[in-house]
Amino acid sequence: MTDHNPTYEEEPFDETEEPFDDEPYIEEPVEEEEEEKKYVKPSERVFDTARKTERVILVGVTRPKSQMRFETDEHLDELELLTETAGADVVEKIYQNRSSISVTTFIGKGKAEFLAQRCEDLDVQTVIFDDDLSPVQQRNLERSLNRKVLDRTALILDIFALHARSNAAKTQVELAQLQYMLPRLTRLWTHLSKQFGGIGTKGPGETQIETDRRIVRDRIAHLKEKLERIDRQRATQRKGRTNITRISLVGYTNVGKSTLLNMLTGSDVLVENKLFATLDSTVRAVDIEGRELLVSDTVGFIRKLPTRLIASFKSTLDEVVESDIILHVVDVSHPYFKEQIEVVRDTLKELQADEKPTIMVFNKIDMLDNPGAMSGLKSEYPYSVFISASRGINVTELKGAILLMAEEQHREKEFEIRPPDFSLSAEFHRVARIVEEKYEEDHIRIRCIIPADVEQRLLKVHADRLRLV
Repeated sequence: MTDHNPTYEEEPFDETEEPFDDEPYIEEPVEEEEEEKKYVKPSERVFDTARKTERVILVGVTRPKSQMRFETDEHLDELELLTETAGADVVEKIYQNRSSISVTTFIGKGKAEFLAQRCEDLDVQTVIFDDDLSPVQQRNLERSLNRKVLDRTALILDIFALHARSNAAKTQVELAQLQYMLPRLTRLWTHLSKQFGGIGTKGPGETQIETDRRIVRDRIAHLKEKLERIDRQRATQRKGRTNITRISLVGYTNVGKSTLLNMLTGSDVLVENKLFATLDSTVRAVDIEGRELLVSDTVGFIRKLPTRLIASFKSTLDEVVESDIILHVVDVSHPYFKEQIEVVRDTLKELQADEKPTIMVFNKIDMLDNPGAMSGLKSEYPYSVFISASRGINVTELKGAILLMAEEQHREKEFEIRPPDFSLSAEFHRVARIVEEKYEEDHIRIRCIIPADVEQRLLKVHADRLRLV
């Protein structure tokens, strides 16, 4: 019988085929073998060392009558420039009106609480006050804000330290910093108040803070001695320049003094659109119509310039005191340039150099919105020149004014001392260049070249014995 049922041979199982499944098959990606990690030496490893920009809140206090709100606005704008020069980022400015300053926290308790909250909200690391803070105020504010607190002086000192290049400038800045820090050591070293005693000491010993104070005082004394040596060296250098007219550039910071120096002398002094870009006194020679003059650039002045800074930079500012002519450079395009003029004049008065022959140099006239304002300034400041140092505008007029005043400063004059006074004659030898001196029975006749300010002083002090022939 024939079997009508077909016979099926079982096919061999193919291991490459996947077994049937009710769920759809999704092929999973094959993970590649990770490359073998190479060992990198610690010296060859790269770390991200970029510093995050410090975020800062500025605080200004308006005191009616003594300081109005618009003045506080102006001061905080300048403080913002100082902060940016120091490399920080200003995120907010906070104001307060007060009739009197708090002895403990400078600002009021409510404003301090508000300031602490703003520091939290804006992720601020530092708070800078426009006015000087006492050590007690600074310590209390840091405790309540839990942030670093600085005042205007500390900020300026930090910028000075950033820009100090020469040995003299570094010494001057360090001295000012230590003098500022000395009364604040209690705040800086509270964690080191432990006393040291035992072998080699008598009594309980001295606390760490007393040790630090002694070290700082010793360092201050050392720096003062060092600056005295620098003063003597610079005085010796200036003695060799007594017969040459010396000109000093003074002015508010960032008004273009270094640009003017480069334009007059063809030198390459650092020029930056920053506050206090120049700290060191720079002296350059310039020839005007065959007459050699020495021009020096000095550190820029600023409102509320700490007295300790003026004292520390005495050797630098002596160039101003010893100069024959002062070029007072003014940024005439600045909205508050007249207030800046008064700041510079006050500083010159503090240096006892306010009576020196002065030419007002109104710079940046190319940036004036209203050039017609120059005519009014000309009548207000008779000895003035209007220039643009960066573009060389009116350079010839400025050189002519300098030469005219230099010739006046070095014109020969004759004096008569009656009765003969050898001490007064010796004073002339110290302050003037003697051309001729004659001794008569009843008088001494001196022909000399003498600065105008010195001449006026001698005539005033010795009016009973000295007269101009």
